[in-house]
Amino acid sequence: MCRFLAYHGDPVYLDELVCAPTHSLVHQSLHATEAQTETNGDGFGIGWYGERPEPGLYRDVRPAWSDENLRSLSRQIRARTFFAHVRASTGTATTRANCHPFAHGRHLFMHNGQIGGYARIRRRLEALIPDALYEARQGSTDSEALFLLALAHGLDRDPVGAMAASLSAARGLMHEAGVDEPLRFTAVLTDGESLTAYRWACDGRPPSLYWRQTATGLAVVSEPIDGLRTGWSEVPKGGTLIARPGQPIQMLGADAAGFRKAA
Repeated sequence: MCRFLAYHGDPVYLDELVCAPTHSLVHQSLHATEAQTETNGDGFGIGWYGERPEPGLYRDVRPAWSDENLRSLSRQIRARTFFAHVRASTGTATTRANCHPFAHGRHLFMHNGQIGGYARIRRRLEALIPDALYEARQGSTDSEALFLLALAHGLDRDPVGAMAASLSAARGLMHEAGVDEPLRFTAVLTDGESLTAYRWACDGRPPSLYWRQTATGLAVVSEPIDGLRTGWSEVPKGGTLIARPGQPIQMLGADAAGFRKAA
């Protein structure tokens, strides 16, 4: 499974979180400790917000630990909101278009997990994406398909309800196809101002997700980047973290988030 990091707060250079910490995301690309696979070498990506409303993207198929461009860019890019992701493929090709994060308009999205039996339902899942959004599909992953389907369900207006509806649709297709493998979904979404982080799985075993808020910003990570649990809170299984400008962080349980219905 993949590892990722999301940040929102006072502007910082990306390398302060992506590269420099003891258990940074670059370190996790080789030595993840809370994932099914220790190595996440099937590409990486960063997405950040600068002076324009739409985010910038840099993605590549090289492992994060061996890409000097990632380190150089991270030392130069300073942003108030950014995503970073290292990929361990669950079956789809290692291509740039399949690397996270995914962008559409002002939104960024990244995912850690998988739709069980995705190859058996892919065609029918993609058929649920409206033509106008399907034109934006660049890769072949289940993650991008869920993102576009959620956009069709009104992700910009209701990021929790739209994602729950998309997961429910995927689970329905899995049931019809007789898929016994689980759907596991740990993901983060932002429009540059707000941030929503999801941790859900139909078998009760979602990938890990932690968060920490300081006076300067909020970090949401697959694994604590300092290698310590102190100061970090775990997003509960079935939980959804919501961070909105000028509001305290809100944590929804599975029932409140609507994910029970998606099971």
